Amino acid sequence: MFLPRTAAAIALALLAVPAVHAADVEGCKDHPAFNRMPNYQIVDCEMKEFDAMSFQTRISEDCSGAEQTIEGRTWRYDYRLIDGRPAGSALQIQRNFANAVRAAGGTVVVEGAGITADKALCHNGSTRDRAALFKLARAAGETWAMVVPFDAGGGYELFIVERQAMTQDIVANDLLDRLNKDGRVSLYLHFDTGLATIKAESQSQLDQAAQMLKAAPALKLEVGGHTDNAGTADGNLKLSQARAASVMQALVGRGIAATRLTAKGYGQTVPLADNRSEDGRAKNRRVELVKR
Repeated sequence: MFLPRTAAAIALALLAVPAVHAADVEGCKDHPAFNRMPNYQIVDCEMKEFDAMSFQTRISEDCSGAEQTIEGRTWRYDYRLIDGRPAGSALQIQRNFANAVRAAGGTVVVEGAGITADKALCHNGSTRDRAALFKLARAAGETWAMVVPFDAGGGYELFIVERQAMTQDIVANDLLDRLNKDGRVSLYLHFDTGLATIKAESQSQLDQAAQMLKAAPALKLEVGGHTDNAGTADGNLKLSQARAASVMQALVGRGIAATRLTAKGYGQTVPLADNRSEDGRAKNRRVELVKR
């Protein structure tokens, strides 16, 4: 399935498919890194310039294992069998992706071997028979992909993330305008997984927040930490408090008086969106600046 980076590499014959797929839903086409299984069409797709997807990186019977969250440009595809065409099995779909990724020098991070063997892989909180997660290096950067067959091969979902940092679109004046209008503004900062350490790519957002506070010296803010519902409620509450405190200290370190700020963690108790979707969980993982 992975399109090799060298012209000399030969694609698997099983995967030879026509270049045009007239049955695909309008506006959808295969990702540049992957073609498709024969006899399948795209019935739905979604691409976002910047978002986050979380993947289980080990086998788990109850979906309690830690997830790897990757941020960047994302794609989601829903492939379904064309009516009257022969289906590939779930194992066939999984193996085709895994073999092609390995042949192109990529890594199969984990494969679900089957629910009956208690070795199913989890995705979106449910066990998935024959699901597989991959990581590969491309010109676009590090790329993660997960294939999830369903209905005994009647279809499969494909999730792809090209890892990259978010382009900062909001500047200090925008932050202040939004804060005055709505009373709060959300920052989507990057932290080390499970920790309150702010990553380097988020420093520019903190710079903008500090500039906003310096431009409005009478402004006082609550720094509120929020999480999605992955993990335990108690653990998320503690993590959100630690992250809120970390952001507050980062602003103090940029010359903002500590008396103008308070830090409070809310954990998973104030979601902005539905935690059952990748997009919803990404929106819920935030730090809010709230006027007080």
